[in-house]
Amino acid sequence: MSAMQFPFDRSQYMKSPPLRMIAYAVIAMLLSVVHIVFLRFISVSSVTPDLLLILTVWIAIVEGQFTGMVAGFLCGLLFDIVSAQVPGTNALVKTLAGFIAGYFYRESDAMALIGSARFLLITALAATVDSFTYNFFYVKPMQTSFWMFFVKYGIATTLYTTVAAVFPMLVVNRRKDP
Repeated sequence: MSAMQFPFDRSQYMKSPPLRMIAYAVIAMLLSVVHIVFLRFISVSSVTPDLLLILTVWIAIVEGQFTGMVAGFLCGLLFDIVSAQVPGTNALVKTLAGFIAGYFYRESDAMALIGSARFLLITALAATVDSFTYNFFYVKPMQTSFWMFFVKYGIATTLYTTVAAVFPMLVVNRRKDP
């Protein structure tokens, strides 16, 4: 065994649900830190991509609808804890996003779906539901029009999140090519 080889087979990791769940939890924590600390540097008019939503969509496509909903709830709850957002709102909207993305679960071709442009469409759909629901709870009635707020932040966040979803799509697509 060379110095760069790991002592376990990657296919065993992929077959072990507890190891996958631990990996998802670690990735969610890392993405939360990245979101809080680093994404402000690439924000456009205070709009940033929702990395935890992309993870939720990934999990829903790979693991199924129920697991996607649980992952969405836990990712949203984690983000509610580490950010100064309204408690429970992110947990609710990420659960809905996991539910929507879970409709596209196909056990046999999950990675093919993630490696294609359909992943971007699913992410855009989930991000639209996420943004619409979140903005519904966030806008104060006298502050501004719901539709103006949704267009300014909801649509922009959806587009930015969909653009950010290109990176995991390309990584999976690159792994498919020999």
